[in-house]
Amino acid sequence: MSLSPLAHADSLRIGTIDFVSPDEIKVLLDIEAPDSVSLNTGTPRPFPRINGYVLSPSDQGYLVAQVEWITVERSQYPKRKGMQDFGLVDLPYPLRKMSLNPLGLLLYAGEIDGKDRYEFRRGVQAYPSVGDPVLLPTQVQLRAIVESGENRRVKIGVSPLAANAEVRIDPDRLFGRHLAVLGNTGSGKSCSVAGLVRWSMDAARKARNGADPNARFIVLDPNGEYANTFTGMGKARVFAVNQSEGVEQLQVPLWFWNSAEWSAFTQASAKTQRPTLVQALRSVRDGSIDAAPTASSNMRRYLRSLVSAVHIERSAGGPWKGSGQARGFRDRLRAWNEGLVDDVAFTPQESHALSQLSKHFTQLLGTHQEDWPPVFTRQEVDTLLRQLSKTHSTFGGSDTDALPIDADIPRPFTGDQLLRSVEANAELMGVSEHVETMLMRIRTILSDSRVKTIAGDMEGVELHDWLTSYLGDSQASNGSVTVIDLSLVPAEVVHIITAVIARMTLEALQRYRKLNAGKTLPTVLVMEEAHTFIRRYPDDAENQNSAAICCQVFEKIAREGRKFGLGLLLSSQRPSELSQTVLSQCNNYLLHRISNDRDQELVHKLVPDNLRGLLRDLPSLPARHAILLGWASELPVLVRMSNLPKDQRPKSDDPDFWAVWSGDGLDKDPEGCDIERTVDWQSVAADWQQIPQNEESEDGSDNLTARKRQEDLYGKS
Repeated sequence: MSLSPLAHADSLRIGTIDFVSPDEIKVLLDIEAPDSVSLNTGTPRPFPRINGYVLSPSDQGYLVAQVEWITVERSQYPKRKGMQDFGLVDLPYPLRKMSLNPLGLLLYAGEIDGKDRYEFRRGVQAYPSVGDPVLLPTQVQLRAIVESGENRRVKIGVSPLAANAEVRIDPDRLFGRHLAVLGNTGSGKSCSVAGLVRWSMDAARKARNGADPNARFIVLDPNGEYANTFTGMGKARVFAVNQSEGVEQLQVPLWFWNSAEWSAFTQASAKTQRPTLVQALRSVRDGSIDAAPTASSNMRRYLRSLVSAVHIERSAGGPWKGSGQARGFRDRLRAWNEGLVDDVAFTPQESHALSQLSKHFTQLLGTHQEDWPPVFTRQEVDTLLRQLSKTHSTFGGSDTDALPIDADIPRPFTGDQLLRSVEANAELMGVSEHVETMLMRIRTILSDSRVKTIAGDMEGVELHDWLTSYLGDSQASNGSVTVIDLSLVPAEVVHIITAVIARMTLEALQRYRKLNAGKTLPTVLVMEEAHTFIRRYPDDAENQNSAAICCQVFEKIAREGRKFGLGLLLSSQRPSELSQTVLSQCNNYLLHRISNDRDQELVHKLVPDNLRGLLRDLPSLPARHAILLGWASELPVLVRMSNLPKDQRPKSDDPDFWAVWSGDGLDKDPEGCDIERTVDWQSVAADWQQIPQNEESEDGSDNLTARKRQEDLYGKS
């Protein structure tokens, strides 16, 4: 027997509204309301349930609210239906109450194939009144609350609080507005990150009828977990410190580094060393454009350096400011004059101009030879500058050449060239004694074999080839995913290497948009263990270290990346240690289990929604469960993430202590025997110490090369 519409609606009623405010609604539950399982919605469903959904009729449709808490209240006058005998004495009776958070409106959208269709819209325009009924949503209504919204193209899981409704996301909203995946170790966040990439690619491939998608994901992997995660997805490029089968050599040449990164690595002081380093980078990057330097081109660069140096002196006012600075300027004039040496390869015009300039230097020095203090006038410095510019023009220079070149432009140079450039510019600026420590640090990186493998001179590396390999070629025909394994990158440069890769990605996409009439090339930069690389730093520090520079790069990506098609996906277990700038720019959050009080407090402050009840679930969420909220979701929803096969998961499983200890659960060989966990520390030590190894001999003897090398290092026992 089917119920009439009115009877069916009445059967779904569970209580009446008792209190209304903009952020909370209190409900008095009926005595007949279900106390554990509801059977009146068509399918048995747990009720009442914390964070579950209920409805309240309104003029526009149904108000959707989420259960925040449930309590029992003692009342002398319970509301009991059908009891008209006023002669009875009412005794105290327990009444149930619950608190609701209003979320939005559920609107009726007509019928499709004979079934009712509803649409959910976020936001509340009108609140219910006291006495209005509260209803349980039907299966169709419950699914519509979670599944409503446009462009729900990628399925990421189901909602256990909404009858296992499919949770789908719009990639434009999820990746375009940055996503932070936060949770404790073992809560499933790494699998969620890998799944979001894989499920998005699977959906795009399906939309292309099986063709590989034109997508770009760059995974910065500090622990080496993702090397084999994306197998079976077409081509995936993997870069690591140690080259092997299927893994290419990680290369981030020194000439990729900009002046801020060089300054951070060398710990250059702000007053003396940093200006010298910047000037040296300008010189060395400019010199690289001459394929075969000639005597005239070398003199032209020397003259341009003198023009720049005199401009700096003039701007600072050193020649006329005081005796000490004026004396230093005079000494530098003598050194500069010694570099004006004629050459047989010069043209007659060049030789004449150089001779006239040298005479001017000699006359100016002679004028102030006996002066004490040797203070120069502004007119004398301006005249010297005009003479230098005239001679520079004779050697083929121009006014634009005299302007300093961008110190950050990625033009190739070698480490030795940079050393010589620093020494030469320090000599020109008279600060040679102040740059020795910086030179020592540069020599250290050039001699470190571990660093040279990753960031050496790398002859033959071209910028366009690097961009093709790391960001993908046209149509991403060489693969949609790039995994950069940072696990063995030396600690001294790991932040710099990460910063360079992220910055080069952003700047490449900036220039792509500039050259393509404002069109972007959508790319997602994935940063695992983000608290290591995007850690908060003191803003007032005079000299920024490598970690601060790395964090600043990601802050810039978080602020500006969206305009250039660069989305950010962060994964971290310590959100309280992350840069607040980066977190505040993330418009989407996928929150796994978070038990730390400081991290929970931060999450509560970051999310804009009224989610007090839902976020209280964070400490008790099981693995694979997460709360999705933000721009990508019409409403905050608890998601049970889709399962990833074991071979597609990042290598971040918990250590199998018991299996190794007891032998119970060990892997089996083809014959069914247990494969015991053995160790060869000699091989580990040889790899650690970078000792080359030969193949094992026929009789199974130990590696002779490694053993001989160790004897040379430590002596024979």
